[in-house]
Amino acid sequence: MGRYLEPIRAGGAVLWRERGGNREVVLIRRPRHGDWTLPKGKLKNGEHPIIGAVREVEEETGMTPLLGRRLPCGNYLKDGWPKQVEWWVATPERPGAEVDHPSDDEVDLVEWVPIERARERLTYRHDVRVLDDFGSGPARTFPIVLLRHTSAGDKRSWQGSDLLRPLDEAGRADALALSPVLGAYGRLRVISSAAARCMESLLAYSVEYDVPMRTERAFTVGSEGEGYEVEKAKEVFAGLIREGRPTVVCTHGELVPDLMTEALARLGAPLTQQCGLRKGAFWVLHVSDDGEPAGVERHGPRG
Repeated sequence: MGRYLEPIRAGGAVLWRERGGNREVVLIRRPRHGDWTLPKGKLKNGEHPIIGAVREVEEETGMTPLLGRRLPCGNYLKDGWPKQVEWWVATPERPGAEVDHPSDDEVDLVEWVPIERARERLTYRHDVRVLDDFGSGPARTFPIVLLRHTSAGDKRSWQGSDLLRPLDEAGRADALALSPVLGAYGRLRVISSAAARCMESLLAYSVEYDVPMRTERAFTVGSEGEGYEVEKAKEVFAGLIREGRPTVVCTHGELVPDLMTEALARLGAPLTQQCGLRKGAFWVLHVSDDGEPAGVERHGPRG
């Protein structure tokens, strides 16, 4: 008889660096299990998988990871119960960081290991598959984040210019929640629609990570959906991708499907039938240094 068991959710990363012409990854040894594995761990209840992955890697290695492209989920049985691990490629926040993790009951050794040796040392086949997924695509990528602003309430009850309509209480809470999630990708260039609700959606991130925000008229939708040009917005968005800089763009729901369709088409990636976003959600396009699509993922502010 078929049955469904809610999987244990976990998050982790393949933390890598170049050293002496070789590519190395971080492995950890867990004395309780007597194994060598990749840094990962269970998500807390209600925890965003991005936040959980960063937290677990930091706790187990002593290094803060900056997330790159997403890897396929790992699925396997843990004591007869299904476990699902969300994986990312990552680099240390501080380039050249060495291991500085005290031995404890959870992890007693953290080592940078050349990839081929790492494949041999890993205890579990499912970890080797993750390492193979890492090796099958570009290691170095940059993110382009496309965010739909968080909740600003019903515009029919707002008196005044729609461009000045602020976030409501839920929207402000989601904007605060977004800040550490976006921070997992490092210090992104911040570009926003000139509408107050879009700028406020990125204000916490801009302040916390000390990144200036600039507005872009092409991404701004006026009152009643007027005053914007889709083709101009697509042209500007494509230009940002060509510049090759990690960037977050906050705009309106009206423009998100057009911008995503344009980006995927220009990158030669397959098109999805669901390009739209709910308020506060975002797409991440991972692009390789040579302009090739390396991954696409979608998240909400709280997972």
